[in-house]
This record gives sequence, structure tokens and C-alpha cells, in this order.
Amino acid sequence: MKSRLFALTLVLLLVLLPGSVLAATYSFSLDQETVHVFWNEDGTASIDYVFVFSNDNSASAIDFVDVGLPNSNFEVSTIFADVNGRTISNISESDYQGNGNSGVAVGLGSYAIPPGQTGQVHVFIGTIHRMLRNDSKDSNYASGVFSPTWFGSEYTHGTTNLTVTYHFPPGVQPDEPRWHNSPSDWVTEPTTGFDDKGRITYTWANAQANGYTQYTFGASFPRKYVPASAVASPSIFEMLGIAPEDVIGGLFCLGFIGLFGLSIFASIRGVQKRRLQYLPPKIAIEGHGIKRGLTAVEAAILMEQPLDKTLTMILFSVIKKDAAIVVSRDPLKLQLTQPLPEGLQPYETQFLEAFSKDSQAARRSALQDMTIDLVKTVSNKMKGFSRKETLAYYRDIVQRAWGQVEAADTPEVKSQKYDEVMEWTMLDRDYDDRTRRVFTGGPVFVPIWWGHYDPTFSHGSLGAPVSTSGTGGGISLPHLPGSDFAASMVNGVQNFSGNVIGNLTDFTSKITNKTNPVPVSTSSGRSYRSGGGGGCACACACAGCACACAGGGR
Repeated sequence: MKSRLFALTLVLLLVLLPGSVLAATYSFSLDQETVHVFWNEDGTASIDYVFVFSNDNSASAIDFVDVGLPNSNFEVSTIFADVNGRTISNISESDYQGNGNSGVAVGLGSYAIPPGQTGQVHVFIGTIHRMLRNDSKDSNYASGVFSPTWFGSEYTHGTTNLTVTYHFPPGVQPDEPRWHNSPSDWVTEPTTGFDDKGRITYTWANAQANGYTQYTFGASFPRKYVPASAVASPSIFEMLGIAPEDVIGGLFCLGFIGLFGLSIFASIRGVQKRRLQYLPPKIAIEGHGIKRGLTAVEAAILMEQPLDKTLTMILFSVIKKDAAIVVSRDPLKLQLTQPLPEGLQPYETQFLEAFSKDSQAARRSALQDMTIDLVKTVSNKMKGFSRKETLAYYRDIVQRAWGQVEAADTPEVKSQKYDEVMEWTMLDRDYDDRTRRVFTGGPVFVPIWWGHYDPTFSHGSLGAPVSTSGTGGGISLPHLPGSDFAASMVNGVQNFSGNVIGNLTDFTSKITNKTNPVPVSTSSGRSYRSGGGGGCACACACAGCACACAGGGR
């Protein structure tokens, strides 16, 4: 039986040649290190490592990896490894040559990474016991702190794209976890999300990290989600912040006490901004290619547009589809068409259902539920696609939409083009000013649905008739001065915010708490050191104690 959190280091191996012994020379860059830490419902932990190594041209082959573990409570039968997707079976405790007291050696064998080549090493440790400790600030919480593998600076160079993700036990709710350790030179607050099993996740990421620095991450969650026996009480050394196996490592983690004040300050500043960031972080995980076929409203979610604008877009959409009529703007009241027309989007149907509620609070809650479902729908549609490429694609659609309107030769054509692409133009971050610039100075021929949007609409309130060209006679079209039309469109968003959702930040934050919950920071560094020296990996878990690492490296 072994322990869950573990550390991984490159093995510096002596290569024996006939007649002589030559010291292997290791020199490489760790291009990427991706770590998933699973806190399981039985109280154990599982760790999944993916390393991408680029071996230098003049270096020895990378033929061993030492996996240093924080204690001896791991199950070696649950450890699996592969190189570039090809399974390897040489995993041995007895061959471990790291500096720590516990670990395994992973032999790459015929899949060793040759000089001048790049390879991916994947190591999974399925079961590690006794990795959770009492949270020193809340007896109802269990704490886990972890440091991923690092390597000696004499062997590795360059930057490392490092990502560490905590997966909390099933059942943990979005507002329950608390983070309390992040690298001081990173954006200290983790991003939150959901994994493919619906578990809450915290993710720390830094594309400019390096492979020779120890980075420590920590979080707590309610201990009710794991067996009581799985949460160990700290020893006297841990309570004092000292690891008997390695005092230096203990002093290192004690430094987080002072640095933690900085993380609190950074988290407070970030919370206000994060309350408006409702998009789940997993959408930002890059895939390949463009996701075409999103509606303008779905594209607005992908662009993380302000929700008052997005909801106004839905309002225009249901009006244009003859599903609703505005009977009052202040307060905003809709008359719903019965039966509803076919072809409505699910979010449009939910939008109309929300406006069928008499209570403003019930309507606001229903709109929040609709938005949460819409965010999840966009997230599912984006699986496997590149958000960066997709955003560029839809931003180009927005610019081309405006280009068609601005290139129109006559007011009639300009009004027609705008009616056709209106929802896309609303995605322009300069929508307000651009609408005023484009339409001020001439008449705007209102679309046929305009009377369903503007309850004050009447022919008597419009400008004088204007004859269309090329018709041979005076066809009179209803029109407005351009400045009045622009003001009505621009103010529609503001009216929606003030009359329906109230405070935009408060409205959005309740959605963010479900789709991208804000991590809660606590005020203590919590970690546990399980032995070993520097240049290794560290995995620790407890509260109010010191952290060290396991393993060394050959």
C-alpha cells in the first residue's frame, strides 16, 4: 500500500560500456508538464502525469524516469506508464535511485528518448493512501497540498508549460472548495470548472514556468465527502511546521505563510473581475479547427459578452420570429404568441417561459437558469474545437456584417442589410458608437417587426413618406430619423438591464457561481512533507505544517 500524491523526476543513469564506465550526460528541456490530481471519494488520491521532453542533440538518451513518492502507502500494482502511447512495464521499487525514501523507477527501455528528439512520458499512479490532513482553519474540512515533479537545473533548461488540475470528490458543490496555496509568481488564483464526470476542478496554469523550480498548490474541501478514516491528523512535526526528514524543505514551505498575504490581496482584486467571467475554463482548453454553425447568441456566450447585451439579442430574436410583442418597455412586459411558432432555439423557449412569470424575482431566476443551460450548451459544442480559431472566425463575421451595412448605397438598402445581420453587429464591442455613426444623418426604414418591439410605434410618429427609387411611383415606407433609431437600439440594452435583471454584476455572479465558480481563499498554508531532498517531486497534504518532497533522481 502506498500513498497518492507523488513526484516524478528524470533518472540520471550511469551507462556501462565494455571495458570502461562513462557518466551519462543529461540535458533536456521540459516543454510541457500536465498533472491531474484526483481526490477520490474513498479518501485515496490518484495522480496522472504527462511530460513532454525535448532531448538535446549532445545529451545521453533519456532512458529512465524516477518517480519519487511522498510516502510508502502507494499500491505499485496501480501504476501504469507509456511513452508516446506505447505501454511500458518496467516499473520497479527496487531500482528506484532517487534521493527520497520512497518511489519507483520507470524504465523506458526500447522507447528511450534519443538525443535530438522529443518524447511524451505518461505515468499514472492509481492509489495513494493517507494523503489528506485536517484543515487547520476549519475542522469540517480536509486539506491537500501538492508539488509536481521538478528536475535539477543542471539537467533541464528553458520554459515549461505547466498545468496542475485538482479534481475534487464527487458531490462537492461549486462554492465549497477553498484554495490556499499557489505559486507566488503566478496568477495565484486557480480557475474553476467541471471535468467530464461533472466533478469540480481547480486549475493552475503557467506557460512560462520552468522544470527546475518547486511549485506548491493546495486546496481544501468538506471532509464529509470522504471517509473520516482517510483524513489523518498531523504529527507534532507537521503541527510545528517542521519535517524531521528535511528541515530545509520545511523552511521552504513556511515561507508561504508570508507570501500568502500577497495571494489574498491578489484574489480580492480578481474576484470582482471574475464575477463577470461566466465561461467555464474548460472551453479554453485548445482543440483543433473552427466550430461553425453557432448562432449569434451562442457566439456572444463564447465571446463572454455582457449578459444584458446577450439577453437583449434574444429579445430581438423572439420578436423577429413573431414569438412575442413588447407591450411595455418600462417595466419590460411581453405578450407571448400562443401557440409559439416552430423553429425556436431552446434558449428562446426558456426566455419566453421566464417572461411568463409574474414575479420579477422568479423571472430573474429563470433567466439565470436559461443562461446557465446556454453556457453548458456552448461548452459542449466547443469540445474538440479551438476557441482561439473559433473566436477569430466569428469576429470576422461581425466585421463583415458591419461592412455590408456601411457599404450600402441607399438608406433602403442599408436598413435592409442591417435587419438581416443585426444580431451579429451587436457582438461588436464598439456596437454603441458604431451604431450611432452608421445611422446618424439620414432616415432609417424600420423593419416590419419594429412595431412589436416599440409599443409607441405609429405612422403618425414617423417621418414624412419617402418614395423608393426604381418603383415608378410613391411607395411610402415607414421610417425614423437615423439618430432616433440608433438611440432606440443602443438604449435597448440599458433598458433591459435596468428593468429586468437589475444589477448586472449581481445577476452575472450567480451564473458564474455555477458555471465558473470563484475559488474561496483561506488564510493558512497547509502542507505536509514526507521526506527526500531537492531536485525531486513533492506531494503533501495537511494543514498548518511544513512541506517537503520525495525522491531524488538518477
